[in-house]
Amino acid sequence: MKFAPVHPRVVRPERTTPVAPDSGAAPPGRRFLLRTALTGTAVLGAGLAVGASPAVAAGRTGAVRKRPTNAKEALRELAAGNRRWRDYRERHPDETPDVREALTTGQHPFALVLGCIDSRVPPELVFDQGLGDLMTVRSAGQVLDEAVLGSLVYGVLELDIPLLMVLGHQSCGAVTAAVRADESGEELPDHIQYVADQISPAIDHCKEGDARIAATIDANVRLIRSRLAAEPDLAAKVDSGELAIVGARYDLTTQRVHRISSRTG
Repeated sequence: MKFAPVHPRVVRPERTTPVAPDSGAAPPGRRFLLRTALTGTAVLGAGLAVGASPAVAAGRTGAVRKRPTNAKEALRELAAGNRRWRDYRERHPDETPDVREALTTGQHPFALVLGCIDSRVPPELVFDQGLGDLMTVRSAGQVLDEAVLGSLVYGVLELDIPLLMVLGHQSCGAVTAAVRADESGEELPDHIQYVADQISPAIDHCKEGDARIAATIDANVRLIRSRLAAEPDLAAKVDSGELAIVGARYDLTTQRVHRISSRTG
């Protein structure tokens, strides 16, 4: 995997706008309660402190590893984890009793992954990560709706996650269904049709057969990435160098994650 240049992190003032679109402004007290409830930072002590980037016990040996603190480091860690996965040398990090106890008082995931619901592509496994390392959101074909978008924005704004990855995969059933329905004109069941309609703009009509499905998988990742990059809250984080949004594809045959460029050609 190649890494895009990432600008230095910039400390920005506390936000006072709502986290999710159309949610309405929340009073500071409610905002604090939401943050402490979902991050677990209301209780400190022996656990993880607010805003800390602690080293945590990794693997089953108890060895300490340094957690990524920016997008470049996060991409490097995900690439290393995927290499372990495909070489069958998984470490299963951050599963020790000490880590589990520390996570009761806070969480500081270093990457946010929007992936497909496909049972063959769980991000924690294909990147060989453990508890508290990744925040994952999964929907068929990585399709965005308000709940998915709100979850992603929450991870970026409230947990200061520096990397957001849109992860498609080879042989995606949702993309295949969307392509087949587009070709045949068949109407899918209501809720599945919604998924197909969201993927439809990414269908590559310049290709045929399996090549069309493969091209659409990549185009769908690009489309979703561009939609996320256009969200004002996320765009502001990207502009300040605090966030990188990248696209990638997991190949079932090789078990490798490839970066997908933001432009075709």
